[in-house]
Amino acid sequence: MNSLVTVAITTYNSTNYVLETLESIYSQTYKNIALVVSDDYSTDSTITVVNNWLAQEKNHKRFVSVELITVEKNTGVSANCNRCIAASSSNWIKFIAGDDLLLPNCIEDNMNFVANNPEANIIFSQVKMYQDDFRAQNYIKTTPLEFPHNLMDISFTAKDQYQLLLKSDKIHYTPSYFFNKKATLKVGGYNENNRLVEDYPMWLQLTKAGEKLYYFHKPTVGYRIHKQALNNVGDQVIFKPSVLKSHQIRKQYAHPYLPWEIAKLEQHTYWISTIFQKFGWNKKTTIYNIMYKFATVYLNPFQYMYAIKKRVYNNSQFYS
Repeated sequence: MNSLVTVAITTYNSTNYVLETLESIYSQTYKNIALVVSDDYSTDSTITVVNNWLAQEKNHKRFVSVELITVEKNTGVSANCNRCIAASSSNWIKFIAGDDLLLPNCIEDNMNFVANNPEANIIFSQVKMYQDDFRAQNYIKTTPLEFPHNLMDISFTAKDQYQLLLKSDKIHYTPSYFFNKKATLKVGGYNENNRLVEDYPMWLQLTKAGEKLYYFHKPTVGYRIHKQALNNVGDQVIFKPSVLKSHQIRKQYAHPYLPWEIAKLEQHTYWISTIFQKFGWNKKTTIYNIMYKFATVYLNPFQYMYAIKKRVYNNSQFYS
């Protein structure tokens, strides 16, 4: 019998989308699946929609087990992820947001990769991106388009990946994340103090602990870009507000291990960004774009220090 896999949906105000997510799990070619839905105190009718779907006999029979988790206050995405892991009845887990979907072969493809790569505990693959809904005419792109030769280079060790991740979060295909829960529990799970940025700290913790990140080049997940997404502010801003939150994460997890001028360079950019946000200048107009570039690049003294060191230490760990 094939190993049991838990598919865990993290929901928050997902009324308009969660049915598609649920149906995509039901339709998986892989049969041995446990279903967990963990809702982070939705204020819409997400719970009603999920309960009505689960009440259908065919849906309940499809899965080895079904669990719906609710809480009495909003706790953030990291805590929601931890609840999914705790509720998992299997070692292998696939997270999926309540507005995205699994492609039909998602679980089967991942488990085939596991069978051929028994040392792999953390696995990524391609993500197909759509605008608003998953109709063919709304397809945007598949990412990464080519096999990633930087972070996921097959010759890299976990240490190599950790050093690359210290420079920046290079994983833009997070929705494909498939993992063995033993690896995440080994690093203490998700830090629940990070309410909105859960993934980047986890990649750093895993690779720092010696857990290599693996990848196979095939689409497994559909990702929806829509107006209700937390970080979706369209193309009308110079930088997304989440950049400010991400800086606090980098300050905690990356800056202590980076050359001082890189940390200071980022600190300067963060300071300028907070000013632009405060005064309402974070708008993609010609004048604000020029102002922002001038302030973050030409008026950033640490940018020049970094450029000098990059010439001197070219191809070294942080200056390649």
